[in-house]
Amino acid sequence: MTKSLVTLTIDGIEVSVPEGTLIVDAAKKVGIDIPVFCYHPKLHPVGMCRMCLVEIGRPARDRSTGEPIFDEDGQQVIHFGPNLETSCTTPVGEGWVIRVNSEKAREGRKQIVEYLLTSHPLDCPICDKGGECPLQNLTMEHGPGTSRFLFDEKIDLDKHVPLGELIFLDRERCIQCARCVRFQEEVVDDPVLGFTNRGRRLEIITSSDPGFDSYFSGNTTDICPVGALTTADFRFGARPWELNRAASICPHCPVGCNLTLNTRREARAEGRDVIKRVMPRQNEHVNEIWICDKGRFAHHFASSIERLTKPMVRVNGDLVQVGWDEALVRATEGLKDALGRSKGGLVGIAGGRASNEDLYVFRRFIEGLDGHTVLDDNLAGGDLTREMGVGRGTDLGQIGPGDVILVIASDLHEEAPIWWLRLKQAVERGAELIVANARATRLDRYAAHIIRYPYRRAVQTALGLLHAVTKRADLSPFVGDKSLQKVAKLFMKAENAIIFYGREGLDYKASEALAQACASLLTSTDHVGRANNGLIAVWPRVNTQGAWDMGLQPIPSGLGEILEQASAVYVMASDPVADDASLETLLREDTFLVVQELFMTPTAELADVVFPARSFIEREGTYTSGEHRVQRFYPAVLPLGGTKSDWRIVTSLANAMGIELNFPSAAAVMLAIAESVPNYSDLTYQALTIAESQWPHVGGESLYFGGNAFKNSQGLGVQVGPAAEPGEPSEVALTMPVEESEEDGLLLVPITRLYDRGTTVLPSKVLHPRLERLHIELNPKDASHLGVIDGAQVEFRMNGKRFQLPARLVATVPEGIALMPRSLGVSVVNPIPVQISSVE
Repeated sequence: MTKSLVTLTIDGIEVSVPEGTLIVDAAKKVGIDIPVFCYHPKLHPVGMCRMCLVEIGRPARDRSTGEPIFDEDGQQVIHFGPNLETSCTTPVGEGWVIRVNSEKAREGRKQIVEYLLTSHPLDCPICDKGGECPLQNLTMEHGPGTSRFLFDEKIDLDKHVPLGELIFLDRERCIQCARCVRFQEEVVDDPVLGFTNRGRRLEIITSSDPGFDSYFSGNTTDICPVGALTTADFRFGARPWELNRAASICPHCPVGCNLTLNTRREARAEGRDVIKRVMPRQNEHVNEIWICDKGRFAHHFASSIERLTKPMVRVNGDLVQVGWDEALVRATEGLKDALGRSKGGLVGIAGGRASNEDLYVFRRFIEGLDGHTVLDDNLAGGDLTREMGVGRGTDLGQIGPGDVILVIASDLHEEAPIWWLRLKQAVERGAELIVANARATRLDRYAAHIIRYPYRRAVQTALGLLHAVTKRADLSPFVGDKSLQKVAKLFMKAENAIIFYGREGLDYKASEALAQACASLLTSTDHVGRANNGLIAVWPRVNTQGAWDMGLQPIPSGLGEILEQASAVYVMASDPVADDASLETLLREDTFLVVQELFMTPTAELADVVFPARSFIEREGTYTSGEHRVQRFYPAVLPLGGTKSDWRIVTSLANAMGIELNFPSAAAVMLAIAESVPNYSDLTYQALTIAESQWPHVGGESLYFGGNAFKNSQGLGVQVGPAAEPGEPSEVALTMPVEESEEDGLLLVPITRLYDRGTTVLPSKVLHPRLERLHIELNPKDASHLGVIDGAQVEFRMNGKRFQLPARLVATVPEGIALMPRSLGVSVVNPIPVQISSVE
């Protein structure tokens, strides 16, 4: 319901704002700055710092009749109170008159600044916040030139307090605004910070073990109005005015968080520009002004000294560095020879971390040689998200009362933390959340309905929900209990509905069946083809949706079958051998292998030719998020060594082999994409750079107000809509699940953890204390039957290999199940029964 407008006057300017708007926000909307320290537009107001003091005049009214009182000139009488009031806690009133810059108000703010500086160190020349510090700026504007307080009474406090491995606290600089405490409690529901002591001895402490245990801790340094909180990655690293900036997109998950990369040339990097810090770039449709700590700190892989910098070819069994011309000749000759002497064809394997431009050109090249392109991924449904994904204009920030969200087979807190945060906020606005999973996750606490099913029964659960909606006779074997009936009613009456589906506990074929069931549920309840409705896959990589859109998709039976028939294989931005060691034998046989990569991966070690690719910080391109938003990223540093962008490597090889792929730039590739890829028509790099004013104001002159997140002037991206039209009948073919036979032992299920030990995370040493270590998680009852205690070594055999690792006993693990986090050293692609025993 639209709120009625309230009209008031602020420093002589008449403004109309919705009822309930705070005075400080109303002033900001008309360009009047009311200084604040404790207030932040994304936190609840508390009025702690008193910096926002103003004079408030309210219309005088007759006490007996309630009618307004007018003076002899016919003007309404305004009564100003004797005291200044906090504008951050006071909603606007009709006819009010606000004095922001009166002498009385300015004197009040002057005294507040004077008090804040009584024990604040004057160390601006060495403070990380210097140059972008609200206290520094507001002191210059509002503070006194001298202090009436005695220097000898200054309190000395600890200046290097590790709240955790990632965030440090300088207690002398802290002004007790509680922004950090409130952010952790209100926004991300990790109340691990708090106050101890009282009065001038008030201090910030962490109450968690390990310290400051939160995936969002870095955001507190962005909203801290002083230099009290700093990151271990940037502390004493550079001054803000020394830094260059470039807009980018986070490469770690399908959310597509907007970033700003701050760079500086450094002597220890031989004069090259290096990434000094990663900051959030405002996009209220995607990540607002927040990013998770993985996105903030796991950037070092892009500038790692382990990066490939020159092409390599295999000579006498060894890979040796050569020039680009020689490598292209060797790749051209090898591919022609392999395709000419064998009946097997060319297989192109690409990963979801490549850009849209890379993937489009890659598919054009492989198909130009009559080859077959394959997406290296084990989550299905990209064809359905392309057809029935969320519609244009979808914004999770608009989901609220009357809307329904279902999350099934996914742990969003670990797989896509910002989506987890956005759904939490949607619930707080009034949306109904249903969480369906085989185990408890952090999202459960916000769910109106929790559906718990056994592992390998996610598809049956979704089909049971579909039956409750449609009453289809062929779905009668999946009839569910009353909880499914309740959820079905929610979907049928919901104004908007979105389904997030993942891959936990599923193999590829099962995830395909789950996607079909979810898509059918949405079409059956008319929740496709329009904003805030549709299907979202929780992809494991940043641009998996873009890969599907560019025409690539996985092989349902896995890569083994198609590689057995291949005479040549071309791998881009993928490491299939690391995911499935059994593929090594197939690639070692009489197969010509070309790999373009950032690192010497297990797959690259087998290659006949290796091309060094550029990382996301060295090039431009686009990613398509899970919400189907196409977003552009820009180069931040000069390319490392002799690296090239993936799409340019492919075009160079294509032209050498007589296939014309003449694109002078990434922008030209996007034009070709717009002409040939459904839903991407009319997309250009210029369209992707369009930005608009967003609320709240951040950065620049609004540092004090919205924090240090960067204002977005480089583009908010363009959301490409689904092919399905609203109200258009759409039949989704369903794959009925096959009942799994009971097997001895425990079912080993791979799960995702945010801090894994993958290639893009491990080079970030600052994260090492938080990285998961190789382990297996067991239910205490299962462990008791096996004679295993917490921390003890266990062993099992899988795919002909023996593994030994420590066990953790976790009560939330279902009985009969063993959980194995991915990318920790043991590759588990799909759920598999194993026999686990204790090690004597």
